[in-house]
Amino acid sequence: MEAAGARTRAAARRRDRRLRAPTTLKEQRDPQPGVRLPQRRTEEDQEEAVFREVVSFTPDPLPVRYYDKDTTKPISFYLSSLEELLAWTPDVEDSFNVALGPPECRQPPLSSRRPRTLMCHDMMGGYLDDKFIQGSAARSPYSFYHWQYIDIFVYFSHHTVTIPPVGWTNAAHRHGVCVLGTFITEWKEGERLCEAFLAGDERSYRAVAHQLVLIAQFFRFDGWLINIENSLSLAAVGNVPHFLRYLTTQLHQQVPRGLVLWYDSVVSSGQLTWQDELNEHNRVFFDSCDGFFTNYNWREEHLERMLGQAGERLADVYVGVDVFARGNVVGGRFDTDKSLELIRKHGFSVALFAPGWVYECLEKGDFFQNQDKFWSLLERYLPTHSICSLPFVTSFCLGMGTRRVCYGQEEAVGPWYHLSAQEIQPLFGEHRLQGDGRGWVKMHCCLADAWNGGSSLVIRGLIPPEVGNVAVRLFSLQVPVPPKIFLSMVYKLEGPSAVGVALELTTGDAGSCHVGGISALSETSSRRSPRPLRVPPTKLAKWVGRCGQQLSGGWVQRCYEVNLRGCLLQALFVNFSRPPGSQEENFICRLGEIQVVDASSLLTPLPQVQAVTVSQVRWQPAASEGESGAAGLRLSCTLHWAYLLPHVRCFRIHCCRGSGGDSPCRGPSEPERPTLLGLAFVNRYRIVDLAVAAAEPGRDGRVEFLVEPIPKEGFLVPRAEWGRAAMLYSTPRT
Repeated sequence: MEAAGARTRAAARRRDRRLRAPTTLKEQRDPQPGVRLPQRRTEEDQEEAVFREVVSFTPDPLPVRYYDKDTTKPISFYLSSLEELLAWTPDVEDSFNVALGPPECRQPPLSSRRPRTLMCHDMMGGYLDDKFIQGSAARSPYSFYHWQYIDIFVYFSHHTVTIPPVGWTNAAHRHGVCVLGTFITEWKEGERLCEAFLAGDERSYRAVAHQLVLIAQFFRFDGWLINIENSLSLAAVGNVPHFLRYLTTQLHQQVPRGLVLWYDSVVSSGQLTWQDELNEHNRVFFDSCDGFFTNYNWREEHLERMLGQAGERLADVYVGVDVFARGNVVGGRFDTDKSLELIRKHGFSVALFAPGWVYECLEKGDFFQNQDKFWSLLERYLPTHSICSLPFVTSFCLGMGTRRVCYGQEEAVGPWYHLSAQEIQPLFGEHRLQGDGRGWVKMHCCLADAWNGGSSLVIRGLIPPEVGNVAVRLFSLQVPVPPKIFLSMVYKLEGPSAVGVALELTTGDAGSCHVGGISALSETSSRRSPRPLRVPPTKLAKWVGRCGQQLSGGWVQRCYEVNLRGCLLQALFVNFSRPPGSQEENFICRLGEIQVVDASSLLTPLPQVQAVTVSQVRWQPAASEGESGAAGLRLSCTLHWAYLLPHVRCFRIHCCRGSGGDSPCRGPSEPERPTLLGLAFVNRYRIVDLAVAAAEPGRDGRVEFLVEPIPKEGFLVPRAEWGRAAMLYSTPRT
């Protein structure tokens, strides 16, 4: 990339902001003025883009809506006014905030009539540490991981248009949970806003509905909670049902399984009068959308009256429960179960408002214990849902940690928080043996050690003398399985222990399901225990070379291959068995990873990361007052590449730093080990304040960027499949 003057930088910036396909070969050969032309070369049968840059300390400004003004890190954003909403159009900068994909398949589907559980996340105004799309170094952030208990996640704030931070959307979708943003109007300003788009003709409210649908569709979340908390004129309130019907219809057409919910506030007369129930005063809004979220000060008589109002749509009434227990409520805080007992008694769905109470109001050091206590008290009222697609892979990472680990190897030390990196979480809880037995098993997440990511799953238990084993269900599944599946479990036992550890699965009706290559536990048990493989099948050996081996950090990997025909995989268990001749056995087992993969998918060639480009470059001197050491530079820039996102779990971004024309990652002797910079979940990554050496006079500095795709199956891929781009930089000529 050649140095550019102000006019050239402005031209480049305008091109960067267009939504366009990657540069074609013709465009590379025939660039327009101001385009920073990459120089292509091939090393070891790999294509690499080489960019040139002359260091300049006058960077192009980045739009503050999309980037943190202090660090230039990409951030999630909201819209504060009707004017901002109507003016919004998709921009290339918006792509950082786009979710990886729609919600994963789940059973039962959200459209079933089973009462649902909605979680409305309202925390200190919103857009806290979770706004940093590529993560932050937050030390004690809020984390939610009981996803199997909820069906809908609402991100709530008091900004007019609350667009959910993409980390929440990615984490929820990975668990089959749909995500809603919030459209809210309040106070006198809310009245003026509503008059502007509701009191006129249909063109006004349709324009707002169109924008809300476009935003949900573009960012890949699933719909809206509509919260009008101000009085409306008769003209405006008369158009609300038309607005809701149009919004709901358009959303259903553009967003599969999309939802529009209405909050209990305004009544049909236009007055702001919370009803705490569905009744004749607000029924018209319920009839115009997908569901109704009640206010919180209800009693059982409200629920009884609503039975007639809801008719066959009981599950579409979400009875609000304020976990902070503000106002005249049945139960909140650690008594929230009292509210849920009544709600479920009458067959309604529940809307839990601000369960982050356990984080905001209790000791941060006890957060995980308090969070587990809160949800365990509600467990009996929260039906779970099942995952129903392969591959199924999880390292139990919470999307946070005190260090970063990659397959047992420590890569970085220090706190980190990245919601998009949260992986599928199990069914937490404590389980006791039936009868008088003293056996028990308890699961909890733990940041102290990890196999891949920042945390692992700890399972503690006791096997009493009267039984030979105890088992715990990790996941509920409804997966039609292919003829052959490959399973893997990475675990380690803490301290000296001879307890046996085995992965078990349950399958569908034995009358139609044929299972080969495994041994049944007993004639009466539907759980089956696959025989571990000492080594993986030959065709899979290039993917997994650790089966049955002791790995670094004391981890062990067990691999399984199961032949099936006409089966439905229903659950995954871990079984702990007492060694022969032993008495009571206590154990602590740490699970690092579970994989369930269609064996044939591992033989499909992976696409290669292509067309890696570098743009939006910013240089700063590293040496400043208070810093010591040799003078250097800090580099910020944006990487972009081409890759089919349905194939990927995430991207790991690395760099190597050197000088001259030689690649530091592919040196003639010992290549430099790449430094991990972070994770990406779209085809873009913003590098911020990367320390590089200053270029010597007459000699180029060099930094090389590598984009490593992690496929959905969870295996590491050869470097030949990575994308790469190099930047050669020099000091200005004097």
